[in-house]
Amino acid sequence: MSDTHIHASHPALIARLKRADGHLRAVITMLEAGKPCVDVAQQLQAVEKAVTNAKRVLIHDHIDHCLEVDGSESDRAELKTITRYL
Repeated sequence: MSDTHIHASHPALIARLKRADGHLRAVITMLEAGKPCVDVAQQLQAVEKAVTNAKRVLIHDHIDHCLEVDGSESDRAELKTITRYL
């Protein structure tokens, strides 16, 4: 495996995370402005879901493209390591 870990899915993940970043900044602004907690919680839920979905796509993409089908010992260890984050 090379040191560069760029996949076709990464640009879409970057865009998704930038949107989540914008939503998180909006949450901070909402808190600073004293917006209702229900509204803040709803926005936080959206941020959390966006990040969770991005993480899931990243991990599934890694499994699909970085681990060898033959399942070498190091690939099995890496699979165990990365699936802890699901």
